[in-house]
Amino acid sequence: MNLRSLLPALLAGLLSFSAGAAQYACPDLASAAQVNACPTEEELKHTYTAFCSDNAKVYAKETDSCLRYSDYRQMKNLALWESKDGVFDGYVSCDLPPAKVKALKATGMKIATQGKLTKLVCSYPNGINFTYRTKGACAIADDKACAANAAACQATCD
Repeated sequence: MNLRSLLPALLAGLLSFSAGAAQYACPDLASAAQVNACPTEEELKHTYTAFCSDNAKVYAKETDSCLRYSDYRQMKNLALWESKDGVFDGYVSCDLPPAKVKALKATGMKIATQGKLTKLVCSYPNGINFTYRTKGACAIADDKACAANAAACQATCD
């Protein structure tokens, strides 16, 4: 083998070593953006009828949200939001005005796993979560500082 054929492989190896762990903080929702439109009331009523009349769901007893339309509406009247850099995302109730969403401050950070996926979850008031998903590992830098002040939360993820 000559040096010319090894050079690209060596460069790729060096680049992969430099792309190590990255640091993350909970996103500032003031710069977050709504990605998709909220469903209309007509769409919600139509999907409620279709979802709740699905015999497979009825027989599997998966219709808890079908007891009342208001329960279904609360569950499905959501829009996807993303952080400014697109790293974190979360579903937010369409009943909450965008200005109020943008004013929310993080209340906590936690790490959860789902199969081979690691989720870095930032919590906000009103049950809102913005999540970063990775197949790498994540660790919160200082649990005590994070618990005392959510603004101080930092995590490192591979």
